[in-house]
This record gives sequence, C-alpha cells and structure tokens, in this order.
Amino acid sequence: MTQKKRLRLDGAGLTTDHLEGIARGAVRFELTAPAKKAVDRAQKVVQAALDGDATAYGINTGFGRFCNVKISPRQVRRLQQNLVRSHGAGVGPDIPDEIVRLTLAFRANALAQGNSGIRRSTLDLLISMFNKDVLPCIPSQGSVGASGDLAPLAHLAQVLIGEGWAHVEGKRLRGRVALRKVGLEPIILEAKEGLSLINGVQPSSAYLADALVRAKHVYNTADIIGAITLEALLGSLSPFDPRIHAVRPHPGQGAVAKRIRALIKGSKILESHRDCGRVQDAYSLRCIPQVHGAGRDALGFIETTLITEINAATDNPLIFPEEGDILSGGNFHGAPIGYAADLLGIVVADLASISERRIERLVNPDLSGLSPFLSRQEGIESGYMMAQVTAASLVSENKVYAHPASVDTVPTSAGTEDHVSMSTIAARKARQIVENAERVLGIELLVALDALETRRPLQSGAALERAVSLARERLPRVLGDRNLSDEIEAAARVVSEGALEKAARI
Repeated sequence: MTQKKRLRLDGAGLTTDHLEGIARGAVRFELTAPAKKAVDRAQKVVQAALDGDATAYGINTGFGRFCNVKISPRQVRRLQQNLVRSHGAGVGPDIPDEIVRLTLAFRANALAQGNSGIRRSTLDLLISMFNKDVLPCIPSQGSVGASGDLAPLAHLAQVLIGEGWAHVEGKRLRGRVALRKVGLEPIILEAKEGLSLINGVQPSSAYLADALVRAKHVYNTADIIGAITLEALLGSLSPFDPRIHAVRPHPGQGAVAKRIRALIKGSKILESHRDCGRVQDAYSLRCIPQVHGAGRDALGFIETTLITEINAATDNPLIFPEEGDILSGGNFHGAPIGYAADLLGIVVADLASISERRIERLVNPDLSGLSPFLSRQEGIESGYMMAQVTAASLVSENKVYAHPASVDTVPTSAGTEDHVSMSTIAARKARQIVENAERVLGIELLVALDALETRRPLQSGAALERAVSLARERLPRVLGDRNLSDEIEAAARVVSEGALEKAARI
C-alpha cells in the first residue's frame, strides 16, 4: 500500500498544491496543537451560552424562520439530530468520490479554525473518516448555496451520527456499518454541532477545486497544442513578438506569447516558410496569446478566491473565544464561489471554442492547403470529418453550460433566506465544461499531430518536439478510417493529466 503523505490541518494552510493529493486520497490529516486549543476554547463559549439565559441562534433556538423559538437544554441533542436528518433532502446522482474527499477536507479545515464551537471529538471523527476513506454518499442536487450547501453537508453529517450512507472500499453501506467497518463509532451531536457541520459551501468549493486543477492542465496543454497547430499550418511567429505584448501588458498574454516562442525556438518548419508572402494569420492562430492569456489571468483570480474560501470559517453563528462573543452573520453565502465558478466556466468554454476553430482550419482544405479532413484517399475516406463535428457539439454544449448560475436566486426558508447564490450549480457545470474542453483539446491534438506529419522531415523547436514525441507514445499514428472515439478519449486523458507540460519542460 502506498504511504499517504501527512498533512497538518490548522484551518489556514491549504493550498492549490494540496488539492490533487486530497482528491486522490493520497494524504492523511492531523490536527495541529494550536488548532486543538482553538476548537476547545470555542466549545467552552458554546457551553457557557447553553448554561446561560441569553438567546444564541442555533444553540438554544430553532433555525431559519424558527430562530425566535427558544429550545430548552434537554432538547438540544434532539434539535441537532433533527437538523441533520431533516436537511438531508438531496436528489440526483451521488457526488463523485474525489469531490467528496475534497468536501470532507474543506469542512474539517473550516472547523479547525476554532470559530465553530464543536467538540474536538466531533472534528476528530470527521478527520478519521477522511483518513480511512469513509466517503458519505451525497446527492449532487438540492443546494442553492446559501446558509451553505445545506442538503449535501447534511448527507455528509448523517454518517457521523450513524445514519445515511457511505462508500467504503467501493461498497455502499449504512452510516453506522461504514464507520464500524473501519473501527470508528458514530457520535451524538451536542449543542451547535449539527449547525456547524452543515453551514458553508464546501461541496461547491470542492467542485470548483477539481475544475480549477483540471483547467490549469487544460490551459498549459492548450498552449502546446496550439503551437503544434501553428507549425502544422505554417503560421507566423510575428504575433508572438515580445514587443507586441509589452505595449498591452496583461500578464497572461505575455506569458503565453513567451511560452509559444520557447516551444518553437529553433524550428526548421518555421524557417521553411519565412518568405511565403502571407500577411497575417486568422485570429485562432494570431490571437492565441490574447485569448489563452486572458483565461490564465482569470484563473489567477479564481484560485485566489478558492484558497481564501477553503481556509475560512463559514458557519453561523461564529464563535470568537477571545471576547466570548457569538455573532450571527452570513459567511455561509456562496456568492464568491458562485461567481468564480461561473467565470471559470466562461473562460474554459471560450478556450474550447478557439480550439475548435483551429481544428476547422486543420481539416478544411480551403484554409489549410492540406488534404480534406487529412484523408489519404479523398472521397473514399472521411478522415477527421466527424472529429470536428464532435468538437463542434461539445463547444455548443459548453455555451449552454456557460450561462451563469450565480445571477439567479430563488428565496427559500419562508423568505428568511431571500437571496441565494446557486454556487453548487455554478461549480458543477464548470466542472462539466472543463471535461468537455479536455475532449475538444484532445481532438485538436490528434488532428494537429497528423497534420504535422505533412511537414516532415522538418523538425519544430526542441521543446515542442519533446511534447510531440510524448504525444505519439500515448497516441500512435493510425492510418485510414476507423472508430475515433477511443482515440479521442485517450487524447483527452493526455490533456487532463498534464502529460505534455512535463514533456515540454518550459
């Protein structure tokens, strides 16, 4: 068994570098000593409120519209249990395991800040579930992303009390059975613990985290694939001249132009058509720095938003032990994640769109000067005709998904929650857009590799040739018409895994 990397959880230290390991279950968490003390201090404030006469939302009151209904101390356990049970109203397919792992990690990290008021033993159980890969079965639909992802997190919390369902070693088991299978026992929730477990948009953040990691691979690989297409179509290097980008100094734009120059440095293919007489290329080639670069800049904003969110305390009310205060607020609202997820979907959808236009140029003889659809026997073979059709279909589907979810709101909880974020919907569809884009870029890679063969024996730049060599190991050249589905999926995996980035070494 592979040894898991230890990661110390303190409520503030998660970074982008941790996300892939968390999603794969390749790390195990340990709570830091300062985090343990912070959790204990906050719990004492909750207990003091429970013992006192003052009204404290969610501790000795009902929830939402019932916030003015006082709850007696003897009913506290029943209140928390009922909250977790009643809010488990999700529907639809279960959230994928990698998203559940991220959700568990993000929720545990939020609680580790020590502003939630739960017992340390409750947090320990949540962390143990992650470490032992007890993955709650969480329906993917039913959250509006305000008061947090209530339904998804309630399904998660049900496993802690021995209810609901969880996956353990690939089997779907009742919560109590799942816990005991790995040597854990369910708990009885105390004051505020049910509320602390379900307030926050960690499922939304988990979907966005997965989409962001994959989107970064997509963008890095898109530069390389775009460069292969540029070479195959005998494109011009002039649009990548650093002087052009110095006078419009968007960081991403300049970075992409620099990457393209590094990829094709020393290209004999480029040299072969230096005096061809073409004045300028189409936008899908000429504007690679501007389009790819703008998306990269957007990813920077999205990453900053995500990292802030996953290292934040997000439930309500929040406990401030230094002052002994219990404050109601709105940190559970998913607006930051909803906006970021919608932006991610928009920029990745557009990246796939420009890729599809490059595919069209590669297979259209009127634009490429190559054989129609790169077929070897015109009229008898269809070549990559349908590959471009598939790319067009995926790009069109992405345009539907790219409509922002965060502009919508439907009041809930009898008007108490009168403005909601729809962050979970935004993040789920962003992930789907990324998956579609991986396939579109995979199609461009397949077609561009074959088009590049028409320029042999001339070689491109050393960095690009390293990427091409790796791509050909994974995607051997096949001549003649055949079923393309498996090749497209294999090419999409090359994109999603970031294999070409490592090979190019730029």
